[in-house]
Amino acid sequence: MKRIVIFASGSGTNAENIIKHFQNKGLAKVIHVLSNKKDAKVLERANALGVATSSFEKNELLNTAKIYDLMLELQPDLIVLAGFLLKFPENIIAAFPEKIINIHPALLPKYGGKGMYGANVHKAVVANNEKESGITIHYVNENYDEGNIIFQASTLVEDNDNFEDVAAKIHVLEQKHFPLVIEQLLY
Repeated sequence: MKRIVIFASGSGTNAENIIKHFQNKGLAKVIHVLSNKKDAKVLERANALGVATSSFEKNELLNTAKIYDLMLELQPDLIVLAGFLLKFPENIIAAFPEKIINIHPALLPKYGGKGMYGANVHKAVVANNEKESGITIHYVNENYDEGNIIFQASTLVEDNDNFEDVAAKIHVLEQKHFPLVIEQLLY
């Protein structure tokens, strides 16, 4: 059975969806969820579904071998960033080439880079009168949102949509496509 590790920083709706997607399929299993915020809702969601969790300080990710060593111990087939807001460390990227993916709430290369996450992205899309937005699932490299694109899905942005409307449409795309793309990558 394939092994998935998820990194997340927030509420964890995508992580929960991925865990549930694989729970009874016998194909893959989320074996661990990690967060850089000890009070992140994602940890509660994962624990409720029987998945091991860990939290860590930013320094432990970037300046120590703690998380790197844990990844070597866990040996995941895929590392999934699902709303993880820190830049991923190069030592883990090097140890797991083409095995770390991220989901971004826009159609990259538009609206990517440092500071472009969540509501910031949706507000920029609305402010620029974009006619569409979407999701991008991509491999993680040493730069924010610049890894090779694996999958994109789009949705229309109506003239009267505010950023919350756009966020809701993006969330639907994330919930629908993210687990399926992960499954395709593993098999």
